[in-house]
Amino acid sequence: MSAQAADTTLRISLQLPLKSHLGQNLALFKDEVEAASGGDIAVEIYDSAQLYKDKEVPQAVGSGAIEMGVASLTRYVGDIPAVDIFYQPFLFDSEEKVRKAVAPGSPVRGPIDDAIAGTGSTVLWWQAYGGAIMLSNGGPVATPADMEGKKVRVFGKTLGDFVEAAGGAPTIISGSEQYLAYQRGTVDIGMTGVSGVQSRSLWEVMDTITVTNNADIEFIVVANTEFWNGLPQEHRDIIAAAAAKAEQTVRDDMAAIEARAYAAAEENGMTIYRPTAEELQAWREVSAPVYEAYLAKTGDMGKAMMDAARGF
Repeated sequence: MSAQAADTTLRISLQLPLKSHLGQNLALFKDEVEAASGGDIAVEIYDSAQLYKDKEVPQAVGSGAIEMGVASLTRYVGDIPAVDIFYQPFLFDSEEKVRKAVAPGSPVRGPIDDAIAGTGSTVLWWQAYGGAIMLSNGGPVATPADMEGKKVRVFGKTLGDFVEAAGGAPTIISGSEQYLAYQRGTVDIGMTGVSGVQSRSLWEVMDTITVTNNADIEFIVVANTEFWNGLPQEHRDIIAAAAAKAEQTVRDDMAAIEARAYAAAEENGMTIYRPTAEELQAWREVSAPVYEAYLAKTGDMGKAMMDAARGF
Protein backbone atom coordinates (compact mmCIF):
# COMPACT_ATOMS: atom_id res chain seq x y z
CA MET A 1 0.00 0.00 0.00
CA SER A 2 1.46 3.41 -0.85
CA ALA A 3 2.22 6.03 1.78
CA GLN A 4 -0.52 8.25 0.29
CA ALA A 5 -3.15 5.62 1.09
CA ALA A 6 -1.96 5.24 4.68
CA ASP A 7 -3.61 7.15 7.53
CA THR A 8 -0.23 7.72 9.22
CA THR A 9 3.28 7.94 7.77
CA LEU A 10 6.38 7.53 9.94
CA ARG A 11 9.59 8.85 8.39
CA ILE A 12 12.72 7.61 10.19
CA SER A 13 16.19 9.12 9.75
CA LEU A 14 19.18 6.75 10.14
CA GLN A 15 22.83 7.66 9.56
CA LEU A 16 24.05 4.08 9.04
CA PRO A 17 23.42 2.02 5.86
CA LEU A 18 20.25 -0.08 5.75
CA LYS A 19 22.42 -3.25 5.71
CA SER A 20 23.87 -2.38 9.15
CA HIS A 21 22.34 -4.25 12.07
CA LEU A 22 20.59 -1.05 13.18
CA GLY A 23 19.15 -0.62 9.67
CA GLN A 24 17.94 -4.22 9.63
CA ASN A 25 16.31 -3.60 13.00
CA LEU A 26 14.36 -0.67 11.53
CA ALA A 27 13.31 -2.88 8.61
CA LEU A 28 11.91 -5.41 11.08
CA PHE A 29 10.00 -2.59 12.83
CA LYS A 30 8.61 -1.40 9.47
CA ASP A 31 7.42 -4.91 8.53
CA GLU A 32 5.75 -5.40 11.93
CA VAL A 33 3.96 -2.03 11.89
CA GLU A 34 2.74 -2.23 8.31
CA ALA A 35 1.48 -5.81 8.72
CA ALA A 36 -0.25 -5.19 12.07
CA SER A 37 -1.94 -2.00 10.84
CA GLY A 38 -3.09 -3.53 7.57
CA GLY A 39 -1.36 -0.71 5.72
CA ASP A 40 -2.94 2.10 7.75
CA ILE A 41 0.56 3.04 8.98
CA ALA A 42 3.40 3.41 6.47
CA VAL A 43 7.06 3.48 7.56
CA GLU A 44 9.70 5.19 5.39
CA ILE A 45 13.38 4.66 6.34
CA TYR A 46 15.89 7.28 5.15
CA ASP A 47 19.23 5.57 5.77
CA SER A 48 22.86 6.70 5.31
CA ALA A 49 22.12 10.22 6.63
CA GLN A 50 20.08 11.16 3.55
CA LEU A 51 18.07 13.65 5.62
CA TYR A 52 20.02 14.31 8.81
CA LYS A 53 23.43 13.55 10.27
CA ASP A 54 23.58 11.76 13.63
CA LYS A 55 24.25 15.00 15.53
CA GLU A 56 21.25 16.70 13.87
CA VAL A 57 18.69 14.02 14.80
CA PRO A 58 17.79 15.18 18.35
CA GLN A 59 16.92 18.68 17.09
CA ALA A 60 15.16 17.43 13.92
CA VAL A 61 12.91 15.05 15.84
CA GLY A 62 12.41 17.35 18.84
CA SER A 63 11.31 20.22 16.59
CA GLY A 64 8.97 18.03 14.54
CA ALA A 65 10.94 18.44 11.29
CA ILE A 66 10.73 14.63 11.01
CA GLU A 67 8.53 12.12 12.85
CA MET A 68 11.26 9.71 14.00
CA GLY A 69 15.02 9.26 14.06
CA VAL A 70 17.88 7.10 15.30
CA ALA A 71 20.62 8.80 17.31
CA SER A 72 23.64 7.66 19.27
CA LEU A 73 22.63 8.10 22.92
CA THR A 74 25.69 10.29 23.57
CA ARG A 75 24.26 12.86 21.11
CA TYR A 76 22.04 14.00 23.98
CA VAL A 77 25.01 14.74 26.27
CA GLY A 78 24.68 18.51 25.71
CA ASP A 79 21.11 18.59 27.05
CA ILE A 80 21.43 15.63 29.42
CA PRO A 81 25.04 15.05 30.61
CA ALA A 82 23.87 11.95 32.52
CA VAL A 83 23.52 9.93 29.27
CA ASP A 84 27.29 9.39 29.27
CA ILE A 85 26.91 7.00 32.19
CA PHE A 86 27.29 4.31 29.50
CA TYR A 87 30.81 5.60 28.75
CA GLN A 88 31.92 5.52 32.40
CA PRO A 89 34.88 3.13 32.38
CA PHE A 90 34.05 -0.49 33.18
CA LEU A 91 30.73 0.36 34.79
CA PHE A 92 28.82 -1.99 32.44
CA ASP A 93 31.46 -4.67 31.88
CA SER A 94 29.12 -7.61 31.28
CA GLU A 95 26.03 -8.25 29.17
CA GLU A 96 24.06 -8.95 32.36
CA LYS A 97 24.81 -5.47 33.73
CA VAL A 98 24.02 -3.82 30.40
CA ARG A 99 20.65 -5.59 30.22
CA LYS A 100 19.75 -4.45 33.75
CA ALA A 101 20.70 -0.86 32.88
CA VAL A 102 18.79 -0.67 29.59
CA ALA A 103 15.61 -2.43 30.79
CA PRO A 104 12.62 -0.09 30.36
CA GLY A 105 12.00 1.80 33.59
CA SER A 106 15.31 0.76 35.20
CA PRO A 107 16.94 3.26 37.58
CA VAL A 108 19.51 3.99 34.84
CA ARG A 109 17.34 4.07 31.72
CA GLY A 110 14.16 5.47 33.32
CA PRO A 111 15.62 8.91 34.19
CA ILE A 112 17.23 9.16 30.72
CA ASP A 113 13.98 8.42 28.89
CA ASP A 114 12.20 10.94 31.14
CA ALA A 115 14.83 13.62 30.51
CA ILE A 116 14.72 13.10 26.74
CA ALA A 117 10.98 13.79 26.93
CA GLY A 118 12.00 17.32 27.92
CA THR A 119 13.66 17.80 24.50
CA GLY A 120 10.36 17.28 22.63
CA SER A 121 11.03 13.61 21.84
CA THR A 122 9.64 10.32 23.14
CA VAL A 123 11.95 7.28 23.30
CA LEU A 124 10.35 4.34 21.47
CA TRP A 125 13.16 1.84 21.85
CA TRP A 126 16.89 1.37 22.47
CA GLN A 127 19.20 -0.31 19.95
CA ALA A 128 22.19 -2.28 21.21
CA TYR A 129 25.57 -1.62 19.58
CA GLY A 130 27.81 -3.71 21.81
CA GLY A 131 30.74 -3.15 24.16
CA ALA A 132 33.98 -1.27 23.54
CA ILE A 133 37.16 -3.35 23.24
CA MET A 134 40.85 -2.49 22.75
CA LEU A 135 43.06 -3.42 19.81
CA SER A 136 46.85 -3.64 19.92
CA ASN A 137 49.91 -5.31 18.42
CA GLY A 138 52.40 -7.55 20.18
CA GLY A 139 50.39 -8.12 23.35
CA PRO A 140 47.23 -7.10 25.21
CA VAL A 141 46.34 -3.80 26.87
CA ALA A 142 45.93 -5.66 30.15
CA THR A 143 46.56 -2.79 32.59
CA PRO A 144 46.87 1.01 32.50
CA ALA A 145 50.66 0.52 32.39
CA ASP A 146 50.21 -0.96 28.90
CA MET A 147 48.50 2.27 27.77
CA GLU A 148 50.90 4.75 29.32
CA GLY A 149 52.52 7.05 26.75
CA LYS A 150 50.61 5.40 23.88
CA LYS A 151 48.37 7.07 21.30
CA VAL A 152 44.83 5.66 21.46
CA ARG A 153 41.94 5.91 18.99
CA VAL A 154 38.68 7.00 20.68
CA PHE A 155 35.18 8.00 19.48
CA GLY A 156 34.06 10.50 22.11
CA LYS A 157 35.29 12.97 24.73
CA THR A 158 34.39 10.85 27.78
CA LEU A 159 36.37 7.94 26.29
CA GLY A 160 39.24 10.39 25.76
CA ASP A 161 39.05 11.41 29.43
CA PHE A 162 39.41 7.74 30.33
CA VAL A 163 42.50 7.32 28.11
CA GLU A 164 44.09 10.43 29.64
CA ALA A 165 43.39 9.14 33.15
CA ALA A 166 45.29 5.96 32.24
CA GLY A 167 48.26 7.94 30.92
CA GLY A 168 47.52 7.61 27.20
CA ALA A 169 47.03 10.23 24.49
CA PRO A 170 43.53 10.07 22.94
CA THR A 171 42.94 10.77 19.25
CA ILE A 172 39.41 10.94 17.81
CA ILE A 173 39.42 8.95 14.56
CA SER A 174 36.27 8.07 12.62
CA GLY A 175 35.32 4.41 12.23
CA SER A 176 36.01 4.34 8.51
CA GLU A 177 39.55 5.70 9.03
CA GLN A 178 40.59 3.15 11.67
CA TYR A 179 42.24 0.67 9.31
CA LEU A 180 44.67 3.23 7.88
CA ALA A 181 45.37 4.71 11.31
CA TYR A 182 46.44 1.29 12.62
CA GLN A 183 48.30 0.37 9.44
CA ARG A 184 50.31 3.62 9.45
CA GLY A 185 50.89 3.65 13.20
CA THR A 186 49.02 6.95 13.63
CA VAL A 187 47.85 5.40 16.91
CA ASP A 188 49.24 2.48 18.91
CA ILE A 189 45.98 1.24 20.44
CA GLY A 190 42.44 1.11 19.06
CA MET A 191 39.09 1.35 20.81
CA THR A 192 36.03 0.08 18.91
CA GLY A 193 33.15 -2.41 18.99
CA VAL A 194 34.18 -5.98 18.15
CA SER A 195 31.67 -6.16 15.26
CA GLY A 196 33.80 -3.46 13.59
CA VAL A 197 36.89 -5.69 13.78
CA GLN A 198 35.10 -8.19 11.58
CA SER A 199 33.39 -5.80 9.16
CA ARG A 200 36.62 -3.81 8.62
CA SER A 201 39.08 -6.79 8.64
CA LEU A 202 41.12 -5.06 11.34
CA TRP A 203 42.98 -8.35 11.98
CA GLU A 204 45.10 -7.38 8.98
CA VAL A 205 46.60 -4.48 10.95
CA MET A 206 46.19 -5.46 14.65
CA ASP A 207 46.91 -8.83 16.29
CA THR A 208 45.35 -8.66 19.78
CA ILE A 209 41.89 -7.90 21.17
CA THR A 210 41.63 -7.07 24.86
CA VAL A 211 38.04 -7.71 25.97
CA THR A 212 37.73 -4.72 28.29
CA ASN A 213 34.04 -3.87 27.74
CA ASN A 214 35.11 -0.50 29.13
CA ALA A 215 32.07 1.26 27.63
CA ASP A 216 28.64 0.28 26.31
CA ILE A 217 27.53 1.76 22.99
CA GLU A 218 23.79 2.44 22.69
CA PHE A 219 21.54 4.04 20.07
CA ILE A 220 17.95 5.17 20.64
CA VAL A 221 14.94 5.52 18.34
CA VAL A 222 12.91 8.63 19.17
CA ALA A 223 9.60 10.07 17.94
CA ASN A 224 8.43 13.68 18.04
CA THR A 225 6.27 13.87 21.18
CA GLU A 226 3.56 16.14 19.72
CA PHE A 227 3.22 13.84 16.70
CA TRP A 228 3.20 10.73 18.93
CA ASN A 229 0.54 12.14 21.27
CA GLY A 230 -1.63 13.08 18.27
CA LEU A 231 -1.83 9.52 16.94
CA PRO A 232 -4.93 7.39 17.54
CA GLN A 233 -4.45 5.05 20.52
CA GLU A 234 -4.76 2.04 18.21
CA HIS A 235 -1.82 3.25 16.13
CA ARG A 236 0.28 3.98 19.22
CA ASP A 237 -0.38 0.46 20.49
CA ILE A 238 0.74 -1.09 17.18
CA ILE A 239 3.90 1.04 17.05
CA ALA A 240 4.74 0.37 20.71
CA ALA A 241 4.37 -3.40 20.24
CA ALA A 242 6.63 -3.34 17.15
CA ALA A 243 9.15 -1.18 19.01
CA ALA A 244 9.24 -3.64 21.93
CA LYS A 245 9.86 -6.53 19.54
CA ALA A 246 12.57 -4.60 17.68
CA GLU A 247 14.31 -3.72 20.96
CA GLN A 248 14.26 -7.31 22.22
CA THR A 249 15.47 -8.67 18.87
CA VAL A 250 18.49 -6.37 18.51
CA ARG A 251 19.48 -6.88 22.16
CA ASP A 252 19.32 -10.66 21.79
CA ASP A 253 21.13 -10.58 18.42
CA MET A 254 23.98 -8.43 19.77
CA ALA A 255 25.53 -11.26 21.76
CA ALA A 256 25.51 -13.47 18.66
CA ILE A 257 26.91 -10.66 16.45
CA GLU A 258 29.75 -10.18 18.92
CA ALA A 259 30.34 -13.93 19.33
CA ARG A 260 30.66 -14.31 15.54
CA ALA A 261 33.09 -11.40 15.42
CA TYR A 262 35.31 -12.88 18.16
CA ALA A 263 35.31 -16.24 16.37
CA ALA A 264 36.23 -14.60 13.05
CA ALA A 265 39.05 -12.65 14.73
CA GLU A 266 40.51 -15.86 16.19
CA GLU A 267 40.19 -17.65 12.85
CA ASN A 268 42.19 -14.82 11.32
CA GLY A 269 45.02 -15.17 13.81
CA MET A 270 44.11 -12.67 16.51
CA THR A 271 44.73 -13.33 20.19
CA ILE A 272 41.70 -12.67 22.41
CA TYR A 273 42.73 -11.54 25.90
CA ARG A 274 40.32 -11.28 28.83
CA PRO A 275 41.68 -9.21 31.73
CA THR A 276 41.76 -10.73 35.21
CA ALA A 277 39.73 -9.31 38.11
CA GLU A 278 42.94 -7.71 39.46
CA GLU A 279 43.71 -6.08 36.12
CA LEU A 280 40.17 -4.71 35.83
CA GLN A 281 40.50 -3.32 39.34
CA ALA A 282 43.67 -1.45 38.28
CA TRP A 283 41.70 0.12 35.40
CA ARG A 284 38.88 1.09 37.75
CA GLU A 285 41.33 2.77 40.11
CA VAL A 286 42.86 5.02 37.44
CA SER A 287 39.36 5.80 36.14
CA ALA A 288 38.36 7.66 39.31
CA PRO A 289 38.81 11.16 37.74
CA VAL A 290 36.41 10.23 34.91
CA TYR A 291 33.73 9.25 37.42
CA GLU A 292 34.37 12.41 39.47
CA ALA A 293 34.00 14.63 36.39
CA TYR A 294 30.76 12.82 35.48
CA LEU A 295 29.29 13.26 38.97
CA ALA A 296 30.29 16.94 39.03
CA LYS A 297 28.46 17.51 35.72
CA THR A 298 25.34 15.48 36.49
CA GLY A 299 24.55 16.21 40.15
CA ASP A 300 21.84 14.25 41.96
CA MET A 301 20.56 12.56 38.79
CA GLY A 302 24.00 11.22 37.90
CA LYS A 303 24.71 10.10 41.46
CA ALA A 304 21.44 8.16 41.71
CA MET A 305 22.09 6.46 38.37
CA MET A 306 25.70 5.66 39.28
CA ASP A 307 24.66 4.19 42.63
CA ALA A 308 22.08 2.01 40.87
CA ALA A 309 24.58 0.90 38.20
CA ARG A 310 27.17 -0.07 40.80
CA GLY A 311 24.54 -2.24 42.47
CA PHE A 312 23.92 -4.35 39.33
